Amino acid sequence: MSKIDKKNRFYYDFNFLGSSQGRSLRILSEYYGPLQKLERNNVSETIVFFGSARIPSKEEAKKALENHSDGSDNRIISKLKMDLKMSRYYEEARSLANKFTSWSKDLKDSKHRYIVCSGGGPGIMEAANRGASEANGINVGLTISLPFESSENEWISDDLNLKFHYFFMRKFWFLYLAKGLIVWPGGFGTLDELMELLTLIQTQKIKKPLPIVLYGKEFWENVVNWDYLVEVGTISQEDLDLFHISDDVNDTFDYVTNFIESNQLKGPNF
Repeated sequence: MSKIDKKNRFYYDFNFLGSSQGRSLRILSEYYGPLQKLERNNVSETIVFFGSARIPSKEEAKKALENHSDGSDNRIISKLKMDLKMSRYYEEARSLANKFTSWSKDLKDSKHRYIVCSGGGPGIMEAANRGASEANGINVGLTISLPFESSENEWISDDLNLKFHYFFMRKFWFLYLAKGLIVWPGGFGTLDELMELLTLIQTQKIKKPLPIVLYGKEFWENVVNWDYLVEVGTISQEDLDLFHISDDVNDTFDYVTNFIESNQLKGPNF
């Protein structure tokens, strides 16, 4: 097609596509674009990792603390010590993603089933993509454009870095293919994703059986008083059965894989 022809086509007009009138097309592109890439890579099911972008690896946390061990501001030292404590979650997410990927690869006819998927950023998201990559498996990163932090990491598989503008479209792709979800310590974004997920299940907008693990007992028991919500009647006792709280990689792996094998695997995968 000639340059003149392109110039006269609305679908090549970035001013139009970026306008409020072009918004519906942008939203559709964040449905069909990821769909094309996922189908091209034969990804049909995922295990999703939610978690903070701010949790470093143990190596990074130790190095940062060592570099400030000369009597720096006590507030900085306290923050770096907390980073080192929290880095266990990075390492455990990395280990768990590795285990899920190895398990997935061993299933019959399952080359692209139960693929590790994260938000594609740093922290817990990086750990998930990294662990899957280190097990020589493909993995997905649902990245998003943000003004104040990195939106992707180096461990996402080629052709599976799916970048979004709209949070709600990103959330759709998190949940649409999910067959299991691990929610790690995190901030506003992680809490938002968790509460929306639980709301969709509670209201039966999501009807498929899903194993959900809240990883990090100390963190989750301090952040949300689930028993109090039951006590005051804002949720039901049965709602606590929607998720499992764990503090161990092997327990989480067993819970999710046993749930999947009991509820979803069919035919040749048994």
